Amino acid sequence: MLSFFICLAILIIGYCTYGKMVENTFGPDDRETPAVAINDGVDYVVLPQWKLFLIQLLNIAGLGPIFGALAGALWGPVVFLWITFGTIFAGAVHDFFAGMISVRHNGESISEITGYYLGDTMKTIMRVFAVILLIMVGTVFAVGPAGLLVKLCKDSGLDGIFLNPMFWLAIVLTYYFIATFVSIDKIIGKIYPLFGICLIVMAVGVATGVLTSSEHQIPELWDNFGSMHPAKTPIWAFMFITVACGAISGFHATQSPLMARCMKSERQGRFVFYGAMVCEGVIALIWAAAACAMYQVVDGQNVGLAAALKQIQPAGVVYEVCTSTMGGIGVTLAMLGVVACPITSGDTAFRSARLVVADWFGINQADWKNRLILCLPLLGTGALLSQIDYSIVWRYFSWTNQTLAMIVLWAAAMYLFKNKKNYWICAVPATFMSAVSITYFCMAKECLGLVMALPTVVSYGIGIAAAVLFLNLFLRATKKAA
Repeated sequence: MLSFFICLAILIIGYCTYGKMVENTFGPDDRETPAVAINDGVDYVVLPQWKLFLIQLLNIAGLGPIFGALAGALWGPVVFLWITFGTIFAGAVHDFFAGMISVRHNGESISEITGYYLGDTMKTIMRVFAVILLIMVGTVFAVGPAGLLVKLCKDSGLDGIFLNPMFWLAIVLTYYFIATFVSIDKIIGKIYPLFGICLIVMAVGVATGVLTSSEHQIPELWDNFGSMHPAKTPIWAFMFITVACGAISGFHATQSPLMARCMKSERQGRFVFYGAMVCEGVIALIWAAAACAMYQVVDGQNVGLAAALKQIQPAGVVYEVCTSTMGGIGVTLAMLGVVACPITSGDTAFRSARLVVADWFGINQADWKNRLILCLPLLGTGALLSQIDYSIVWRYFSWTNQTLAMIVLWAAAMYLFKNKKNYWICAVPATFMSAVSITYFCMAKECLGLVMALPTVVSYGIGIAAAVLFLNLFLRATKKAA
């Protein structure tokens, strides 16, 4: 289990060292924050730092670092490397700058921020891109919990309306409407910290159960340095897309401005943004390690985990892992995890969509009538999309999610350049994510594969060439602006 502990230590050390370097590069100061200067009692509300951290963690996490890590564990302990170094050098940097640049721009949404640094054309693209992504996330995290609630009711012996998915979907969407509409401190500020604590406790419980069990052994990275995926799915770029929220996720860029509007001081940024992402990386590492340790490996392939994910779905695997490692209390935590966590990601997705549209058209959200005008069509669209197979929606979310992360990192790099700071801390991960996103687009069946199937080596070449092109365009832009 040594490789697991080494990766865990690197994550913690990374927060203390590289996180501090990133903070110093940005240069937080004592200027008045949007929460203090604007404070409209709805979206701009000062919250204590511990609440900011827990709300940010739940906003960006939900079931992402659990489901993504479980799927990523199919490749074996090599996924530890992506979770660890992806979190420190890409994901946490991405989240920090998405949040802190928003603070410097009065808490504006990520689409507006991107426009300031990548131009009006990209601003328009990002506005549409962000709204579509957020509605997809909200829809996925409404349909999923509704189905799980039906299963729980059926297992408990209930019948009638309780076994109707539409009944639970209506309840979840009604909650989403309320959480999207009311002041951020009324619901999100009160219940999110509690669920955030539950998410951490669940991860700690799983880790303790695995590490103290004589039945489970976390495989060492150096003994399994290669793919253990039963379907022979390539590590590049599929693993980097599959494990999103546990390493880097563009969805986080839509969530960070929510807390940027609630911070009392810029100096809270490293703990709230960089720290929450590192915490999510730790959670993902634990779940990936548990999945690698608990399921049968045959001829160097994770066939046991693959069978479990197919037969009982990721939610069933979460339930299985929790009950195996924590016993009775694991059942309660598993129910909270597979039902409450996605719901708490879904409501902030719709809330972020409201803010993106409001910033887009300059609609004042302090007036409840204006919030109502935006909430109804957004939730209505989500209700219509909920009738589509959510597994299809999720596949497209995975790619758009990482593409958004790529764009945000390029915007952050340009911000640093314009402020005469070290832009390479964003330009390097932006280049890497460009290669990941374009390669996956060329290889995936739901993307270019719908039209034509490119050979693997060709897809790799296109991805690398695109990354080099984007970096060259960025450097040319910096020289032109110098």
